[in-house]
Amino acid sequence: MADSARPLNRRSFLVTSGLAATTVAATTVAGGALAPGAARAADLRSSALPADPFTLGVASGDPEPDGFVLWTRLALDPLAEDGLGGMPARTVPVSWEVSSDERFRSIERRGTAAARPQSAHSVHVELNGLRPGRDYWYRFRTGTHVSPVGRTRTAPHPATFGPALAMAFVSCSQFEHGYFTAYRRLAEEHPDLVLHLGDYQYEYKKGVYTIAGGNVRDHEGPETVTLADYRLRHAQYKSDRDLQAAHEAAPWLVVFDDHEVENNWADDIPEEGSDTPTYEAFRARRAAAFRAYYENMPLRRRSVPRGPDMQLYRRVGWGRLANFHMLDTRQFRDDQGCGDGYKDCPEATDPKRSITGDRQEAWLLDGFRRSRARWDVLGQQVFFAQRDNTDGPVKKTSMDGWDGYVASRDRITKGWVDAKVRNPVVLTGDVHAHWASDLKTDYDDPGSKTVGSELVCTSITSTGDGKDSNPADHPYLKINPHLRFYNNQRGYVMTTISKEEMKADFKTLPTVRTPGAGISTKATYVIEDRVPGVNQTYLRPFAAAKMSAPSDSELIRETIANETQP
Repeated sequence: MADSARPLNRRSFLVTSGLAATTVAATTVAGGALAPGAARAADLRSSALPADPFTLGVASGDPEPDGFVLWTRLALDPLAEDGLGGMPARTVPVSWEVSSDERFRSIERRGTAAARPQSAHSVHVELNGLRPGRDYWYRFRTGTHVSPVGRTRTAPHPATFGPALAMAFVSCSQFEHGYFTAYRRLAEEHPDLVLHLGDYQYEYKKGVYTIAGGNVRDHEGPETVTLADYRLRHAQYKSDRDLQAAHEAAPWLVVFDDHEVENNWADDIPEEGSDTPTYEAFRARRAAAFRAYYENMPLRRRSVPRGPDMQLYRRVGWGRLANFHMLDTRQFRDDQGCGDGYKDCPEATDPKRSITGDRQEAWLLDGFRRSRARWDVLGQQVFFAQRDNTDGPVKKTSMDGWDGYVASRDRITKGWVDAKVRNPVVLTGDVHAHWASDLKTDYDDPGSKTVGSELVCTSITSTGDGKDSNPADHPYLKINPHLRFYNNQRGYVMTTISKEEMKADFKTLPTVRTPGAGISTKATYVIEDRVPGVNQTYLRPFAAAKMSAPSDSELIRETIANETQP
């Protein structure tokens, strides 16, 4: 029997539309153009829309060996103030199609989902029953309108390694601070998987978060507080064609950080000086933010929010090659110590404080004990390794990162050491700069054992262009010898994960103030199998003669400002 004509089992696919989940009967066909089938054709004709509703693109995510999630959201006018995309107040049927070839000659699955007004006409199609370790292409249709085509991929079979994995990770895309050229360049690298580690969108109204030289473009609408605000902001970001190209290129694993809700929030506690100062107001704001986040991301129905709560931490396997432990370091953390910022803060070492919460910590430690993967990768938001910004006995570190939750970091590190995790690697966003570091059992003793590796990606646009520098001159690397690399330009990290090594290319752009800049590799680091720590194999020369070298104090101030504004 041909693969395209295989019978479906009763779990062949699930469809979720907005915040409700529905099991739908499917028709599996071979070949042919995009067609909803005779039974659906009349419905689709009667639901005709006056213009192209696929203005926000398409996406896929959370791949498993037999499937993935497909996403789209209909919007005739993405910048409509009510956040509903100019759509009529009725359910619109949307047909979808998955093919094993780019020209859709071999159709594997097709069906119809309902785009409902109560979910901002978003569609989540949750498929299984497909073949492991394969590329697939997908598209949507309503009436005569056909979406862009997206490429996605299933994970390898759990018993196999599969080929080397091309995985990119990104964070921090502030729309006002620049063009999303880095997303376009990432798409051109044809990754198998993309991890977004937070700050996918920013909450500020126009002009509040400004950069030197002025913002490049403007946010629409007020600061995001209501559901309509968050829906509008997500639509503005999703309207960007460079971002759409990155979603079309590969399946994504997403986690939020702070700006998807509000800067520096912690559990039920808003930012100091927030426009939502009460517990009740912030819980309502968080519920609105989570609902809009789900509506606009390729997430499975396990992540459908329940009011102000959302199940985001999860584990995704990539055959025997890798486990991706995707963490949530916002929703369950204790409040930042000593009023946040860089501090010498006794609260940072309080053994009762946690950045993950007890349940998530237990889940992660259990995952380490059960893992048989070659690589165990933590996809998470904030800096993991210690970063002391003072050369002396007084230690000043960021209260927003794991430095503000030292006991929590120690327990996680001890957990992977005790479980004899073969290759623990932490991936991080948030800080708007590239970093690479060795992870230690005792950061205050440079001779202590290296027990893991951390790779940190810079921002897509946040804080503007930044500038190149000689990593060896940065004072943080002198004060903290386990920190091995730093660069303050925009870009992303492109990794290649094989059985023998994880290779990380730190990609940078010369500018994000104008669209279309070229990408280059600033540095390459390799983590070898069973050899914890990062090893530099390439560094693009720094043209020191073209600019004056800043002082150590200037570099420290620049780094802190880069992370803490506004």
